[in-house]
Parts: sequence; structure tokens; C-alpha cells
Amino acid sequence: MPTASSAARPELRLVRGVEEQVVVVGGGQAGFQAVTSLRESGWTGRVALVAGEGVLPYLRPPLSKSFLIGPGEFRDVALRPESYFGDHGIDVHVGDRAVAIDRAEGRVVLASGRRLPYDRLVLALGARPRPLPVPGAALDGVQPLRSFADAAALRHRLAPGRRLVVIGGGLLGMETAAAARVQGVAVTVVEARERVMARSVSREVSAYLTAEHARNGVTVLVGRRVTALAGDARGRVRAVELADGTRLPADLVLIGTGVLPDTSLAASAGLAVGDGILVDEYLRTSDPAIHAIGDCARFPSRQAGGHIRLESVQNAMDQARYVAAGICGRPEPYVTVPWFWTDQYAVKVQIVGMSAGHDRAAVTGDPATGRFSVLCFRGHRLVAVESVNRPADHIRARRLLSRPAETAPATAARAPGRLFGEALGASRVCVAETKRAPTRSRR
Repeated sequence: MPTASSAARPELRLVRGVEEQVVVVGGGQAGFQAVTSLRESGWTGRVALVAGEGVLPYLRPPLSKSFLIGPGEFRDVALRPESYFGDHGIDVHVGDRAVAIDRAEGRVVLASGRRLPYDRLVLALGARPRPLPVPGAALDGVQPLRSFADAAALRHRLAPGRRLVVIGGGLLGMETAAAARVQGVAVTVVEARERVMARSVSREVSAYLTAEHARNGVTVLVGRRVTALAGDARGRVRAVELADGTRLPADLVLIGTGVLPDTSLAASAGLAVGDGILVDEYLRTSDPAIHAIGDCARFPSRQAGGHIRLESVQNAMDQARYVAAGICGRPEPYVTVPWFWTDQYAVKVQIVGMSAGHDRAAVTGDPATGRFSVLCFRGHRLVAVESVNRPADHIRARRLLSRPAETAPATAARAPGRLFGEALGASRVCVAETKRAPTRSRR
């Protein structure tokens, strides 16, 4: 991967009599990392960051975890203080969102009417919560959890004795359920699939975390569908109605049914989109002067065997670094192996690779002790490793899955417990090359 330490100072070209300018649209993790990496890579041209949300860039992962049980201050999640941007020559436009891209003129149009010229444009537009298409979704007390404002509103309402129904048993929903239980809130999770976190982890890890939630007093309902939300005369939510007739009392409802990539700005500018902004292996859109990174980008993946879109901090940061290096004259194809994590109660799950479509899983360690790893295979190929409270396994797995694809002997698949011992030396383990191209929702 391109790094700041190996970066040579880029040679600036003059455009229209001024230094080149890079404009980054999106004030999330990907956008922040892009402007930071440009400076770390030696870029001396102008840099502008459009943070339309109205606050400086901040970390999103804590919003469903530590932020909900901590002091709840913005400084706890802010990536950098305001002074950082001025000190590094980054022009930040806070609360002035981009509304159009004039590709012919090379300008980004902001809601205020200001037009920012660009020579290279980076779209880090993120994603927006998927709406819940049932009656009552607009009631007071019903909300998603995507932004700092969402998290602040939810934290204010979490109090002992309150009743929270989480619709959607993905990573965000289960993390929020754990944080709410720590606050003394009664929590019920409703998941339409047969198990929670089905898009993110194996059955073994899903079962372990479901049991952990049960031990902490969370009611988990799987294979159940929400049909309506009922409110009182004041317009506040009071119950969640399921297709089987069950009525769940609720003071708060969290909509955790996933996100949709924010592609409207790109589509209106005539860029190719389809479940994300389509990019090539260098993260360039159909316009080579424009890149897309992070949650909004759909990119070619060796691990998936096709184009995918990943929602994770690691992917956002690594793509930003690759794009910054490319703008500075050192382009490399994006081939990083994805990794993710989730924290729920005292459990940390770390995942490397992509387990979707695996046909075999083997466990090393003992789930009864709360410390184990699940090795996911497709045929004789290792495609992912999920480590529960075993960080050393995670580090080893990241090294292993970063190797070029190799053909493994049958013994490696028959004795996967050796993976973190002899398999790292003498045994040769096959690295994932799949034909499926799932969208993954991660941390």
C-alpha cells in the first residue's frame, strides 16, 4: 500500500495560472482521510473539504457503542480539532453541502451558490439510512442511527426503564442493543432473517453473540417481520406490530435495516452508478478526474470476484490513502484485504476476509471460554477468519489472507486448527477468490 513514508513530493502543475486544487466532498472518515493523506503524501496544492453535515469530521463507529454510554460530547468522536485544518492548509466548508458537479467547467456547486474549482475531485459521499416502509415510521421516538445528531438524540432518550425496539439485527442494531442494556433500557431486537448479523458473520459467531445478548437480558426475535408502528394521541411511538400479530410495547424504536449508498450527486453529474458509484481498480469513476471512495463506492474486488461495496472504516481509510497516492503521482490498484470489527458488551469480534457464500466453517479455541476463532472455507480455500476475543489470531489471519492466492493441500482444509500453528509455516493455505459479489455492512 502507498504510505506517507515512501511518498516522494509531487510535482505541481499550473492550471489556469494557479496551483492545482483537489476538492473532497464528504466529511466522514473517508473524506477526512483523503485530505489528511494528501498532505501526508506531500501534496502542496490547494485542498478543500466539503462537510455538508454541519460539523467537522468525526468517527462513526463509537456512535453505536461507547458514545451512547459515555459523556456524549462531540469532542469524544471528533477526528481533529478545528485548528488542525487551518494548520494543514485545508479549506473546510462546514454545513454547505454540494448540490451539483459541473464537469465541463470543473467546479463543485454548493448549496450557498459558491462554486469550488477542482482539478481532481474525490467523492466520499457515504450512505444514508434505508427507510422503513411501514405505517408509523414518522412517529416521534422512531429514528435511524447514522449521524452524530442521530446518536445525540438517541443517547438523550436512553434511560433505565425505557423500552427500545431495534428493527434489524445487523452489527449496528446489535451494538446499539448492547449499549442500551448497559444503560438499563429494556431491549427487543426484531430481525427478519433466520439469525442476527447474517450478512456479517458466520452462524457460529452469530449464535455466540445471540447467546451473549440473551445473557444480558435482550430479547431477540428472528424470522419476524414488522408491519406497522403504533402511536398515541400525541404522535409518540408506543408499539411495534409484527406480521404474526405480536405487539411489542416501545418508547423508542431504532431503524437498523441498513443503508443505501449516496449516489444522487454522481448520477446527476452523469457518472456511472449502480448500488454505489462505479469505479475501476484505481478508484476512478467514469470520469478519470473524479474518484469515489468509502461507503458510496462500488469497486472491483479480488476477494469477491467482482464489484462490491464495503461499509467499513478500514475500507474508507485505505481507499482514501490509495487515491491520495494516485493524485500525487503514485497510482496503485486497490487490492487491500478487508477487515472489520464489532464490540458488544465485553466481546470483541475481529473479522478478516469475506465469508459470504462459504461452505465450511471450523472452530479453533473454545467458545465456552469466550475465546475462539472461526475459519470459513469455500472448498479448500480459506476466505475469512472471525476471531472472538483472540486478537493474535486476527493479526495472523490478516497476514495469511494478504498472501497471493495459493493452492492448498487437502490436509490444510481437513485440519484447519493447525492454521495458526504449522499452517503459517509449512502448510500452504488457499486465499479467497470468489465469484459472488455481495454488499457487506461492517465496522
